[in-house]
Amino acid sequence: MRYITEENLKVADSEVFEIIEAELKRQTNHLEMIASENFTSPAVMQAMGSVFTNKYAEGYPYKRYYGGCEQADKVEQLAIDRACKIFGCKFANVQPHSGSQANGAVYAALLKAGDKILGMDLSHGGHLTHGSKPSFSGQNYSAFYYGVELDGRINYDKVAEIAKIVQPKIIVCGASAYAREIDFKRFREIADSVNAILFADIAHIAGLVAAGEHQSPFPHAHVVTTTTHKTLRGPRGGMVMTDDEEIAKKINSAIFPGLQGGPLVHVIAAKAVAFKEILDPKWKDYAKQVKANAKVLGEVLVKRGYDIVSGGTDNHLVLVSFLNKPFSGKDADAALGDAGITVNKNTVPGETRSPFVTSGIRIGSPALTARGMKEKEFEFIANKICDVLDNIEDKELHKKINKELEELASNFVIYNSSTY
Repeated sequence: MRYITEENLKVADSEVFEIIEAELKRQTNHLEMIASENFTSPAVMQAMGSVFTNKYAEGYPYKRYYGGCEQADKVEQLAIDRACKIFGCKFANVQPHSGSQANGAVYAALLKAGDKILGMDLSHGGHLTHGSKPSFSGQNYSAFYYGVELDGRINYDKVAEIAKIVQPKIIVCGASAYAREIDFKRFREIADSVNAILFADIAHIAGLVAAGEHQSPFPHAHVVTTTTHKTLRGPRGGMVMTDDEEIAKKINSAIFPGLQGGPLVHVIAAKAVAFKEILDPKWKDYAKQVKANAKVLGEVLVKRGYDIVSGGTDNHLVLVSFLNKPFSGKDADAALGDAGITVNKNTVPGETRSPFVTSGIRIGSPALTARGMKEKEFEFIANKICDVLDNIEDKELHKKINKELEELASNFVIYNSSTY
């Protein structure tokens, strides 16, 4: 059953309808290459637009503070069970509204204000919530950092040295702009050496982990968080997982009533739908293609003379550095946008510019892979990216490339007006 059709919305609020139509056109005609973005299935979107949006369900399955939660209990438990099956863990909390709130719940559950955390430096590929000063994680806790070496890779021996000096309560592993595989086993050894809790944030790589295309944080991490979008292709939201029952109890209390009120049951329902899709054997094919496409992207950029941090990729993204170029990440972001390619400016190791300008861009393969594009298309797109960057001020060329890429995109339509 479709509760609100696009025709109803058009009548009820033509302004919002037109904005959505314009966004559909943008997503269809442009090439979405932001590493943290993806395309959910129509089924996921339908669940998000369901009558569950009307339901308050404070508490947890079969332990609610409101009546009428019988169906909410079923759908949340289904999402929990599917998440545990996907990641091979014992406990999962699917209520966090975002990855940042999932991370906040971990800190709230396991730390006191001022406790030490050791996370990856933002400019080296970490995330705001891993201890960055503008974030609550850097303001409420005493944050220290590790980074990457000149080769763009984590030096685990150096991380161990820093941990020995800092003696953190929690070590955070995981990244938002790191193209190489993360060694969770080595991180656990480091954590154990200083009696720290190992907290793995796999928001970016969760879809690869689910397919066995990246090593799992289990059984090494004490607690694991992820977003449910990005490489998982679910609705925008977060999740916390663990094998430790005591940690699970603390996490549950930290999320509700600690940080959130009523859960978004319609989003939880959509998470359950996405998790079923991930349990399908076809998911592994998707994850493999995501990696293959990113590899081609990186190889072409290197061949065309661009500096890829760490020299390549093991996952779904490449981080391009312009430290040796006369233009910034902001310049590249804008020029590629004019050409119909959506990326995001990003800080890079050795950053010399502000976070609002940056010296790099982050490019990902998940969304275009979801549209059905493979190595052939990614080789073509990568060369067009280089053509734009080689001629960054040539707006006429950018327009020409935009038309070429729009023609390519038209062969890989994922949505139309009847699917949302």
